[in-house]
Amino acid sequence: QVQLVESGGGLVQAGGSQRLSCAASRSIFRINAMGWYRQTPGKQRELVAMITSGGRTNYGDSVMGRFTLSRDVAKNTLYLEMNSLKPEDTGVYYCNARFEENPWYDYWGQGTQVTVSS
Repeated sequence: QVQLVESGGGLVQAGGSQRLSCAASRSIFRINAMGWYRQTPGKQRELVAMITSGGRTNYGDSVMGRFTLSRDVAKNTLYLEMNSLKPEDTGVYYCNARFEENPWYDYWGQGTQVTVSS
């Protein structure tokens, strides 16, 4: 069983920056896709950013140009650099991963709360 452990959430003022980390318990070299989703009360979980096996990154419209996804394969860690944060970025951020040998199975982290104050 793969474990994904998120860290880096917390309280930040609007306009500020924060970096989230997702550490996997196995190599992320052969991923099908890996990324971040967020959930706010009353809304469905939405894609924030993801990277595919070919290295292509996709971003949600609301974070385009402000958030940057990166990975350190040697550390089995995925990062989400968040800049120019807005109150509407508040939510629980979940790390997600799918691996090549089982691309239809989603692994999820426990989530980390990000709160942006106005």
